[in-house]
Amino acid sequence: MPLNDILLFGLAALIMVISPGPNMIYLISRSLSHGKSAGIISLFGVMCGFLFHILMVSFGLTAIFFAIPYAFLVVKVLGVGYLLYLAYHSIKSENRVFNANMNLKPDKPLKLFNIGLMTNILNPKMAIFYLSFFPQFIRPENGSILGQSFQLGIVQIVISFTINLLIVISAAKMASWFSKKPIWLRIQKWFMASVLTGLAMKMVMVKAK
Repeated sequence: MPLNDILLFGLAALIMVISPGPNMIYLISRSLSHGKSAGIISLFGVMCGFLFHILMVSFGLTAIFFAIPYAFLVVKVLGVGYLLYLAYHSIKSENRVFNANMNLKPDKPLKLFNIGLMTNILNPKMAIFYLSFFPQFIRPENGSILGQSFQLGIVQIVISFTINLLIVISAAKMASWFSKKPIWLRIQKWFMASVLTGLAMKMVMVKAK
């Protein structure tokens, strides 16, 4: 895949991972309740959940694009709509991440891993995200659709793991800092919404060429 596409996807993945959601809420809750070790174990479970979604979507996209004419274009158009929906939702969403449940009962490492895994696998928004987002960067002329999907998946997992690890390590400091300076949460919302809207417009222009 062209380096420019990978870098743009990396930026999009970064914006998405810093957006509060079930995974972030769970990781912060575990980290605040039972320390960094519990948060890191939970993080590995979440990462395996990402891998599950990536494998399912990668093989699914490959099958659909080869079986149905114009499916690639249709999925890309739907993806643009989803990006715009995410931009709108980022502005309207509440800051639930800093109201996370900090009274979770202690669990054994295997259970922490399994809860992190299932929290991600059972999150339908993740499957929708991959199914609508990957086609924005995959181009049949660049070779294997499956290979491109795996490339994007690896980039997303590396970025997500790095950012979430930093979140786990600094969960207490983050919660305290944002609670004292709520204006930065509003700035983050509008910044993410602007980037998502920009990505959607870029994809529209690419299809128009």
